[in-house]
Amino acid sequence: MTQTDDFGAELADFVRRVGELRAARALPPDEHLAVLDAALFELRHVADTLWPRYEQLKAAAPSASSPDRQERQERQLLKALFQRLPMPVALVDRDTVVRRMNFAATGLTGVRAGYATGRPLAALLSPGDRGAFRSQAAAVARGEGDRSLFVHLQQRPDERLLATLTALRPPDEPHPAVLVVFQTGVSAGAAAPDGKPRSAGAVAAGRRRPALPDLAETTRHTEVLDLVDAMTTELLSVVPGDQEAALGGAARVLHERFADWVIADTVAGKPLKRTLVLGPGGPGDEALVQVLAGQDPAGCPLVTEAARGGSATLQVRPEDTEGFGHDPAGDPVLVRADVTSLLCVPLTAPVDGGTTGPVQGVLTLFRTGARRAFSMAEGQVMDLMSRHAALAMRRPAEPRRAGGYSTG
Repeated sequence: MTQTDDFGAELADFVRRVGELRAARALPPDEHLAVLDAALFELRHVADTLWPRYEQLKAAAPSASSPDRQERQERQLLKALFQRLPMPVALVDRDTVVRRMNFAATGLTGVRAGYATGRPLAALLSPGDRGAFRSQAAAVARGEGDRSLFVHLQQRPDERLLATLTALRPPDEPHPAVLVVFQTGVSAGAAAPDGKPRSAGAVAAGRRRPALPDLAETTRHTEVLDLVDAMTTELLSVVPGDQEAALGGAARVLHERFADWVIADTVAGKPLKRTLVLGPGGPGDEALVQVLAGQDPAGCPLVTEAARGGSATLQVRPEDTEGFGHDPAGDPVLVRADVTSLLCVPLTAPVDGGTTGPVQGVLTLFRTGARRAFSMAEGQVMDLMSRHAALAMRRPAEPRRAGGYSTG
């Protein structure tokens, strides 16, 4: 048997095993842990064995076209295996920046894979878990072995997830990536008695309990749907051509039900102009409303960056307290308002040809005090509503009809 035939036979066995793993999705949830270990083994087998052998065959016959087809087939198989794994899986770099998420991971986090790509996976976690998660991911990427730790998603803070991290070496890349597998409903016995992270093999020895329905998450999902419906109704009710009315209507929908503070600024090719400021209405808040209403938005770095670059900003416990300027006394607005999380979103929408149109306005949202911080999923929803608001602001005024005329 030639080397090519031997490689083909091994690849055929791999295809058969992938089919078995895909069929394992129908197994009861408490049997998925064994499938997880098998899937990780198959991924390592591809990276450590099949791919080097393929490179050898390719080097031996550089003019042949069949290796190209084999490479495409192998990549398709790997992509299908990754996407169809029954466990939530994400591929990140040493800084936890997402490179790819499978279908189960998008369902768990509530964030589209396209939106999460290029953003840190740690941002999806509760603030208290981010440092430990980044540290463990960096250790795995340095080759210090597989790790696992318990984490909580921002949007599901009451549910504990077991994150298992293992290193992978993508082809033709100088640095290893980190494969992250999330497991829900894992008992505390899956962690080591001393509280230190356990290896992936030790975690697989634990038992998994079926997760109960998350009523809090279902309630939040319903609230988001109601918010999007209210926003759509408001924007469709605005008279075409009245940009400030569309921006003000969007701000009023978001106020209180989505954010404690909503600040609206118009752009539309002109200098920034503060249009509307809506605050909580508590003691002392009215004075700050007046301060923000008279503030020059050009003195707010977050607003000017959004208006110039058209990119949204989501911050939890903002480190740069001067991001929204100062009050007349020189105190940072973010400190005075006790801002714990913020969203600064430019209002843009695609134009003919699919390109992004000019920024029509900027909406800045503050959550203060003990209110739950903005999550990436909520940032995604706000990104959707911002496009709808931009489309409403771009609607041209309807031509006036003549009051009447006679013929003949």
